[in-house]
Amino acid sequence: MPTPSPEALLHSPAAERNQAAILDVLQRVLPAMGAALEIASGTGQHVCHFAAALPGWVWQPSDPDPAALASTAARVAHAGLGNVRVPLRLDVTAVPWPVGEVDAIYCANLLHIAPWAACEALMVGAARHLSARGVLVTYGPYFVDGEPAAPGNLSFDADLRARDTAWGVRRLRDVVAQAGRAGLALRERVSMPANNLVLVFARAAPVIGLDPHRPH
Repeated sequence: MPTPSPEALLHSPAAERNQAAILDVLQRVLPAMGAALEIASGTGQHVCHFAAALPGWVWQPSDPDPAALASTAARVAHAGLGNVRVPLRLDVTAVPWPVGEVDAIYCANLLHIAPWAACEALMVGAARHLSARGVLVTYGPYFVDGEPAAPGNLSFDADLRARDTAWGVRRLRDVVAQAGRAGLALRERVSMPANNLVLVFARAAPVIGLDPHRPH
């Protein structure tokens, strides 16, 4: 792939705001070294931020959108990051994924702007490609049974569904149930700024390094 020009760069203010808080979670739940796949890399801001802070990890960004791939490649080249591979074109619903086994899969802000089939495919794909002690980490808004919905998430959900009836903020119980059908279990739920959650999934057997006693 030729070196992209700076004009290829896309920018997300939200990614800029949330990347430090997400990194705090990754630094705690991930071991010192490993191989990670990012699903739906978008602008490439997250993978560059994480790769710079976690030098023991090799990152594989991916996205189905050529513009996102170009933006990610441009950011990686500009940052001079040697632990980020060339971005892959990957549609989470297409089988097989063009990757091998990885120790972590990271996916931010996908489930609510895609049909439910994307959640099903993410969980099945994660179960297929994660190593025995690997983790799936997702970030985004969720509705949680028994907890009042944030007004911002209600408005966001209405806007999403007006744009596409297959989109919308997902219910945590539905996502966890889908993970369970794929053989994954929720190990940790972390509240984040702006009414978002980080969810950490692993294989149904206990995973060393994660605390199953943290509130779910």
